[in-house]
Amino acid sequence: MVYFMKPFPEEKVDVSGWTRFIQNQWFNKNFMIFVYALQAILLVIPFLFGWMYSNVAMRLLVGVSTFLVHEFLHILCIFKKGDISITHSGVFFWIHSNAVMTKWQFWLFMTLPFLGLTVLPLVILPFVSENLVDLLLFVAWLNAVIAGADILNSILILPKPRKAKFYRGYYTVEK
Repeated sequence: MVYFMKPFPEEKVDVSGWTRFIQNQWFNKNFMIFVYALQAILLVIPFLFGWMYSNVAMRLLVGVSTFLVHEFLHILCIFKKGDISITHSGVFFWIHSNAVMTKWQFWLFMTLPFLGLTVLPLVILPFVSENLVDLLLFVAWLNAVIAGADILNSILILPKPRKAKFYRGYYTVEK
């Protein structure tokens, strides 16, 4: 089931035997400061290189499309694994699932939109016509900004043990 713009129904989740995904209390509390800093750096990049996709109407259309495809790629990774809750906090959208995911599944969930909408367009850039270069650069740049929290979470997933299972901000290691 998909809960759109509302959290999961209240239930007591037993997380005994599970470890918080971000164990450092200070980093956990200030995680969004790091996300905002990364996004601010990414926002400045086009201005440093004197590049910005010019057509305002196209920027809006491509921006909304990029955001929707980004979220769809997240949902694609988890839609058959458990219920999904799509909520927002300020300008951020959050997708939560009650699915238990392996390290690989959780990393793919966090990384697929970044790989598909930022890395892939940058890789194919040399092979497309000049007409598409600005569009692909805009999509790659905008998605990198949108994926700020995903990028940090993807990096935090990598050092976790290979047999780790993830669930609602916690993880445990299979024996």
